[in-house]
Amino acid sequence: MESAEEEAYHKRHYGPAPVHTARRYAKKNIRLTDGNLVIERPLPDRLLSAIPRKAHEFSTMRYTAVTCEPDDFPHKNYTLRQQHYGRSTELFIVMTMYNEDEVLFVRTMHSVMKNISHLCSLQNHHIWGPDSWKKVVVTIVADGRKVINKRVLSVLAAMGVYQEGVAKNMVDDKPVKAHLYEFTSQISIDQDMKLKGADKGIVPVQILFCLKEKNAKKINSHRWFFNAFGPLIKPNVCVLLDVGTRPSYISIYQLWKVFDRHAHIGGACGEIRAMLGPANKFLLNPLVAAQNFEYKMSNILDKPMESVFGYISVLPGAFSAYRYCAVQNDINGHGPLEKYFKGEALHGNGGLFEANMYLAEDRILCFELVAKKGERWLLHYCNTAYAITDVPDQLPEFISQRRRWLNGSFFAGVYSLWNFRSVWKSRHSFTRMVLLAIETVYSVISLLFSWFALGNFYVTFYFITKSLTDESIDPFGNGWGGRIFDVVRYIYLFVVVVVFICSLGNRPQGSKWLFTACLVAFSIIMCYMLFASSWLVYQGVKAANESIHWTGDAGADIRLALDNPGLRNMLVSVMATYGLYLVSSLLYGQPGHMITSFLPYLILLPGYVNILNIYAFCNTHDVSWGTKGDSGISRDLGVVKKSKPEDGGEATVEILLPADQVDINSQYDDALEELEKKNVELPAPPPRQQEDYYRSFRTHLVLLWIACNVILVALVTSSQYNTLYVESAGTTYMAVILWTNAGLAAFRFLGSVMYLILRLFSAS
Repeated sequence: MESAEEEAYHKRHYGPAPVHTARRYAKKNIRLTDGNLVIERPLPDRLLSAIPRKAHEFSTMRYTAVTCEPDDFPHKNYTLRQQHYGRSTELFIVMTMYNEDEVLFVRTMHSVMKNISHLCSLQNHHIWGPDSWKKVVVTIVADGRKVINKRVLSVLAAMGVYQEGVAKNMVDDKPVKAHLYEFTSQISIDQDMKLKGADKGIVPVQILFCLKEKNAKKINSHRWFFNAFGPLIKPNVCVLLDVGTRPSYISIYQLWKVFDRHAHIGGACGEIRAMLGPANKFLLNPLVAAQNFEYKMSNILDKPMESVFGYISVLPGAFSAYRYCAVQNDINGHGPLEKYFKGEALHGNGGLFEANMYLAEDRILCFELVAKKGERWLLHYCNTAYAITDVPDQLPEFISQRRRWLNGSFFAGVYSLWNFRSVWKSRHSFTRMVLLAIETVYSVISLLFSWFALGNFYVTFYFITKSLTDESIDPFGNGWGGRIFDVVRYIYLFVVVVVFICSLGNRPQGSKWLFTACLVAFSIIMCYMLFASSWLVYQGVKAANESIHWTGDAGADIRLALDNPGLRNMLVSVMATYGLYLVSSLLYGQPGHMITSFLPYLILLPGYVNILNIYAFCNTHDVSWGTKGDSGISRDLGVVKKSKPEDGGEATVEILLPADQVDINSQYDDALEELEKKNVELPAPPPRQQEDYYRSFRTHLVLLWIACNVILVALVTSSQYNTLYVESAGTTYMAVILWTNAGLAAFRFLGSVMYLILRLFSAS
């Protein structure tokens, strides 16, 4: 008798014997619909018996083999079910995905279906009510048939949206570009992979599942959404979601309400929250905690401030909404969507500036929407709508993500500033133009600070830590302040060099421990900086207390204390940043992150400034679209040929389909069984090679960036300097940095407060 190992060896080429009966296919003649292959397939009996509604749209799945590009879809006689039923669409939701697993997919899909259930539960509403599901269409766009997670297909099959064995590679010698499945599902699947129906409050949901034949990136998925399906659906509001993002159960309604109440709003977004896990246990990871703080402060200070001015620099593609008519191009084909999709046509053939700029194509769309010629569209932040997303919990993934974010935002920021004059061609009021101009000045200053961030942080480190070399305030005595300063300074410079070397030749995934060591080193340096700052403030207060003749008048005494320039600069900087963080968080009723996440963020701050910026600038050449070499036509699904009938009617095709209802039922049982199995994660595929000719641009940009920051450091630190409390060229520049940071923080705070005030007097 064979052992288990021997049995496994003999099956190594063939695998275990199949559990289910082999698939049976039969040839069937299908009449083309206006020259296009459209197939209606019945639902599995098991699913049909579990749903309450049995009408045609609930009992059949519609498949369309799309053989044209998305821009041509409306002109090639393709139709959608919403047209046949004569329904108007108020909300058009798109979920874009690549190879995400079923857990991430159902996290988003189930939340969307719960949101639609909420719309149907609204009473006495002028738009929404019991049959409101007919006014909502959910589009799922999968970026590549061969890379989609097979368990996601099992989820879609369990919902009735997808059936195996229906799709084909070619129709009459024309390759299929996308496989379109249409179905109105009454089944949702929660994160425990349990089926939920009408008894759990699930309402019918109209679903379009667009499975692209080839991987062409997220921007192409949005092209299918806006340019292929949008003109046929003609929605009022479009909602953009990434698979893995979980909107709260009323958030989509809250976003829609912004457009309903304000006719001039062209785009809106809600709050993006970091997923913290059960009992917030993910906060034990300092990287997650730091990102949580970053997300929170962005949603408390940045987004509200920008919303007051009417222009939000980026509406995150993971959770945002646009008015469909606002993003449309003019009759000449020029407009927001034209600029938005321009990046897709680059494919490595355009300039590297444009290629990096379109890493943040959502920023381009935001700018073009506000600057649209002859219009006066504004962008709005809705803090009552929120969505939760998982953030990187490993350093390599975090660095790779921020590389794209930083490069995209930097180059897109330059683009919007350079093209600000186009705003004057819009129809905004003079007051709005002034507000947008003020916001532009703020953006210019912020962009300059991001360019010099590397040098400014070193200058701050240099002056704060060198202050402890002064014998009068040396906390260690016997010259140890100077010795520690020299050691820490050389470690700082050494780590910066290491990060440069790693960033120029290594991927974060391949040098994980080296990048981690650099982050730890910077964190230790930051701890020393925090100690030095606290000690300087203490010594400054102590010296002021000894030298100032107090009057007993609080106002006069404060003015006397602030006459000391070093103490004044330190206190104002601390209060204008960290103090405003606390006050604004309290005003928004969200102080929790100040307790749980502020310290990790503070300690990891030099890693943010040094590691992320260095890696991003050193990899500006990395703009691969990942589609090169994927030009072949697959034939694994089958090819169909059309034949003209003798009666002169519509052409027909002979096609292989599952033989009968038994085979459809068997496929459905297999899909449900697949979901019951434990998912086995496969290793990620190796990354593709980048084009070498981009590296020259990268080299020149990095050299310019290094030169600017080195010259800054050399000029500022070359003067004689001992302490922050004695005037010098260095302390003057430090004062400029501290006061500018304080001014920017105060500007954000005032904008954030104004947002709250406007909400009190607004119906939103």
